[in-house]
Amino acid sequence: MQKAIVVLILLAIFATVAFLCVDDIEKLFYQREFTEFVTKYSNEFDVPEALVYAVIRAESNFDPEARSGVGAIGLMQLMPDTLDWLSRLLDEDNPTGEINDPETNIKYGTYYLRHLYDRFGNWETVLAAYNAGHGRVATWLENPEYSDDGVTLKKIPFEETKNYVNKVNGNYNTYKKLYYKDED
Repeated sequence: MQKAIVVLILLAIFATVAFLCVDDIEKLFYQREFTEFVTKYSNEFDVPEALVYAVIRAESNFDPEARSGVGAIGLMQLMPDTLDWLSRLLDEDNPTGEINDPETNIKYGTYYLRHLYDRFGNWETVLAAYNAGHGRVATWLENPEYSDDGVTLKKIPFEETKNYVNKVNGNYNTYKKLYYKDED
């Protein structure tokens, strides 16, 4: 009988400690690496830090050497042509050779998020455009099957893009909960 009571007490203590540390445990899976660059460029381009982390987690899981099957590179999975285009928008030299550099990748990836937000004005639409391409999303927004207002997508026709938007939004909400409770 005494062993059972001791076991129950230990289980209660373990459950209490586990409950109190859920955020700490979750932080192991939702890390914030490259903080200096994320903070710098999210402030410079007025993009929520939590969103930048959410995109990085979804795109590369914080691996600066990540490469996709279609040629996207780095933390935020930028295509070399996109990086070239973004550098021209910023009136900067093309840093394509530095696409794997965490600071370069975060700078241009964050700027791209801001550029898309300036164009579409809605973060979910931005995420769809980041994944599927801004031209394709602009076409979807013109189609009443996919958008009622030309700003918000009521339906995303690509399963991959729909899953991507859901994944990044899930990451974003978790990052906000863990690290940015006092924002928004």
